[in-house]
Amino acid sequence: MENEKKKPLKRSPSLVAFSREHHHSLLLCWKIRMAFRNGIDVNRIKKYSDWFYKTHMISHFEVEEEYIFSVLGRDDELVKQAMTEHRRLKRLFEDTTDPEKSLSLIEEELEKHIRFEERALFQKVQQIASPEQLETIKEHHRGLDFVENETDVFWK
Repeated sequence: MENEKKKPLKRSPSLVAFSREHHHSLLLCWKIRMAFRNGIDVNRIKKYSDWFYKTHMISHFEVEEEYIFSVLGRDDELVKQAMTEHRRLKRLFEDTTDPEKSLSLIEEELEKHIRFEERALFQKVQQIASPEQLETIKEHHRGLDFVENETDVFWK
């Protein structure tokens, strides 16, 4: 058992695009970590994270909340946790009082949130969603490929 490797999670095709977006959000966490490690000015990091939030996160949260979470229902404990985490992350992204603290918390909490959604919430959705619900999820994904903001690539 010690050497047993974790099997990769098998993702429903209807959720693959969301998992891909999660990957880009994990990269945001990595970029913030690298920027802090390399002493990058917090305003540069904040400008990028603001762009990422407005361009990618807001719509991602909206579609998840409307089409994915509805499979389980608002009273489901996993959905309640995800909604609480979405609200917390929104507050952190929108906070302007202490950007360094907010970015540090985003880096930590966003990564935990994504791992939770991928390992627990999405797994449960896949298990109970009807084919029609999965198709609805797939239909309502924006379907846009990620386009990086390379105005200031502080992480390179």
